[in-house]
Amino acid sequence: MPLAQHLREFRNRLFVSLCAVVLGSIVGWVYYQQLLDLLQQPLMSTVAELNRRGDADVQTVINTVAGSFLLQVRVALTAGLVLSSPVWLYQLWAFIMPGLHRRERKWTLVFVAIAGPLFVAGVLLGYYVLPKGLTVLLGFTPEDVSNLIDVRDYLNFVLRILIVFGISFELPLFVVMLNLAGVVRARQLARWRSWIIFATFVFAAVATPSTDPITMLLLAMPMTVLFLISEQIARFIDKRRGLDGEPDYERFDDDAASPL
Repeated sequence: MPLAQHLREFRNRLFVSLCAVVLGSIVGWVYYQQLLDLLQQPLMSTVAELNRRGDADVQTVINTVAGSFLLQVRVALTAGLVLSSPVWLYQLWAFIMPGLHRRERKWTLVFVAIAGPLFVAGVLLGYYVLPKGLTVLLGFTPEDVSNLIDVRDYLNFVLRILIVFGISFELPLFVVMLNLAGVVRARQLARWRSWIIFATFVFAAVATPSTDPITMLLLAMPMTVLFLISEQIARFIDKRRGLDGEPDYERFDDDAASPL
């Protein structure tokens, strides 16, 4: 395609994607209260438990005039991005696909098919561990001191937790795709295993916004297990390709070309 035609195609696909986001945001606006209740549920359960035990006085507040409106816009827009993700991901894929070879298209389709469920699994785990992190953090509230939590700050905190957990679960898929592309071998992964696991725990400690050890461990441990699974998949792929060991150069004549 000429450059102008590429730009027109990009404009059309961007317009379709934006329309899908707007429609999804309308749905999020209509069901705003249900979505807000879902996002607030971990905090509400934690606050109820802390207040019942008398450990802390925690309340949620909105401290600006336009805060309620901006909160609803943010929740609706986030819902729109999530609900319309199949549409804009397809538009992105359709724009890139003509420039790929047949083999690259096949593996990219596999990547897209697996990436979604892994991301959802990570988000669900993040939603499950969220109350545990909140319990630890809010438990440090001193006696006779009220902890007033801005709902917008809490929403940012929740979204960061969910996104970090979702992206982290893409680690095994990323490792397998690098192996399929020939960038890394299973024996290299085995040699670097201890350093990769150490880096996983460091990443979990830095990436989780709650900074408590419980949330860090609940993120690092599944990531470690998923990495070990991806290492075994890479080993299986290398065996299928006959790359599980070093080539036997003794069987080549001195004048014959080596596999390199």
